Amino acid sequence: MHHDNTFEPIVVADIGGTNARFALVTEFDKSTMKFKIEQSQTYPSENYSCLESVLTHYLEFVSSFAPKYACLAVAGPIKGESVRLTNLGWNFVVSDIKQAFNFEKLSVINDFAAFAYASPYLDKNDNVSIKSGLCSGQENIAVIGPGTGFGAAALVINNDHQAVLSCEAGHISLAAVTPLQFELLAQLKTEHEHVSVETVFSGIGLTRLYKAMAQVNQINAENLDPAQITQKALDGSCEICIQTLEEFCSWLGCVAGDLALTFGARGGVFIGGGILPRMKQVLLDSKFSDNFIKKGIMTNFVQDIPVTLVVQDNIPLIGAAACIVNR
Repeated sequence: MHHDNTFEPIVVADIGGTNARFALVTEFDKSTMKFKIEQSQTYPSENYSCLESVLTHYLEFVSSFAPKYACLAVAGPIKGESVRLTNLGWNFVVSDIKQAFNFEKLSVINDFAAFAYASPYLDKNDNVSIKSGLCSGQENIAVIGPGTGFGAAALVINNDHQAVLSCEAGHISLAAVTPLQFELLAQLKTEHEHVSVETVFSGIGLTRLYKAMAQVNQINAENLDPAQITQKALDGSCEICIQTLEEFCSWLGCVAGDLALTFGARGGVFIGGGILPRMKQVLLDSKFSDNFIKKGIMTNFVQDIPVTLVVQDNIPLIGAAACIVNR
């Protein structure tokens, strides 16, 4: 990667259903663990019929840099060489793109793999500590994210090697721990055959939890979307909404602790996704940390694990750069 200390520029991209954001990573500062991200361009995805056309557009923009390396983070599943971005109708084969654009290195990773690759490079000062802890640098890291769905991945460290483990942890069965959670789970099971982590810990999950909370409290639920529930909770105008947000954050602590155990994530747990930053204070005041460490004989294992709410931007771009640099 580093020929005579010169850094080869890397094309990085964050490709979602709405926008395709491209940038060039031109430097890495080892002392600060920071990548220099420049030449950023955002294109509306719907204006392009395929990945090739938007990539061509961006490569013309940075042609003077003649980049030979690229890594694209995409919001969607990757099966071997084939990538399908269903909501855009874009399908492509990684090796075809590599050949067509003459890249020496090309990786295509999903957005949660990118989050995992980015995790060692995140700035503590730019993010929010949810639970303090101690960790050495050479331990596994788990990343989770309640958003449109619930994503999870792990950065697995083995001696000097690292790899990212992608998984379907969002679809594991949601476990109840407290008496309230057992009641909520019973309500959720009347509506959903399989209550997974994602059933509750996603945008639409907030509405499901609110409805279950109203039923448990024997109150008629209003027809509220996640944003309205959050707003009514934060302005204190709806008691059930307040309880819903508190339980969302507290119960997430149980789930995060389970995933920390599953991945052996002594290096920390990072939480991303668009939902939690809006309820940061509720999260900090909730029973998240208490629930995270209530793991019986494994309490000592989880006690020292730091948990960070990630609010800084550029995560997919940092992750894409890290993916190439660490190959």
